[in-house]
Amino acid sequence: MQKLRIRYAKRGRLRFTSHRDVARTFERALRRAGVPMAYSQGFNPRPKVSWIGAAPTGTASEAEYVEVSVVDRIDTAALARELDSALPPGLDVIEAVEAASGSLADRIDACTWRIELPGVDPDELGRAVELLLAAPEVIVQKLTKDGRKDIDARAAIVSAEVLASAEALAPTGTEAASAEVVREVEVTTTRVGDGAGGVRRCGILSTVVRQTQPVVRPDDVLSALRVVADLQPPVPAKATRMAQGRLDDGGALTDPFASDREPTRATSGLPDVEE
Repeated sequence: MQKLRIRYAKRGRLRFTSHRDVARTFERALRRAGVPMAYSQGFNPRPKVSWIGAAPTGTASEAEYVEVSVVDRIDTAALARELDSALPPGLDVIEAVEAASGSLADRIDACTWRIELPGVDPDELGRAVELLLAAPEVIVQKLTKDGRKDIDARAAIVSAEVLASAEALAPTGTEAASAEVVREVEVTTTRVGDGAGGVRRCGILSTVVRQTQPVVRPDDVLSALRVVADLQPPVPAKATRMAQGRLDDGGALTDPFASDREPTRATSGLPDVEE
C-alpha cells in the first residue's frame, strides 16, 4: 500500500462549495482517474481519504491538503495530472507527493489568509491593523456548535500586514494574482472598478493565524478589526487561504511537503481509464 499527499486549490465560485460536496467530488474524480484506491474494512467500505483542515465554506484556498491510500504504487506526477483533469474547474491539483514518515497534520499549526476588502480605504485598514496588533486581547463573539461564545481573536493572530498590489479587480469580477508584501502596516491604493468610470478603494490584508480551539477564521479577524477600530466593510470580504504549515522561529510557515518532496520512487503510471 502506498500513501500519497495532494495539495489542491479551491477557486472561483467553488469557494462556496461545502467541504462535504468537495469530498464527494474528489471521490468521484479519483474513480474517473482510475486511481487504485485502498478501502476500509467492514460492512460499508470507504476509500481511504483523509482531509487536513478544510477551508470554511465561502472562502477560497491555494493550500488545501488531502491524503489518499492506494493498493498499487503509482507515479505522483501521473496522479496529479489525471486527477486534475477529472476534477471540475476551480478544484485544481497543484502537487502530489509520496508520503514519507510522520503525520501531515503534525506539520500544520498555522495558515496565511489574504482578505480583500472592497470599499475599504487602505489607509483606514492600516490604522485598524495597527490597533489590532497593539491590543493585548480582542474579544469577539463566535458562533459554535454549542451556541455563541466569546473568544480572544488576538491570541491566534501571529502577524498582520497590508499588501501593496498591482492587481485591479475588474468590474467583471476577473481574478488577478500578483501581490507584493510591503513593510508591516505600510499601505498603498488598489482601485476597484465601480461602473462607468468610477473607482473605489480596496484594502488587502495578509494575516498569519495560529490554529486554536475554537478556530479563528477570517470572519473572526474582521470582527476583531470592527471591535478595535469600528472597521465596517461596505460589501462582503473575499478571503483566500494562501498557505498552511508549521510556524518557524521567525514566524514564517514551513512547507508541509518539504520532507516528502524528492524524486519519485514510483515507476508505474496510472491505469488507463476507459472512455
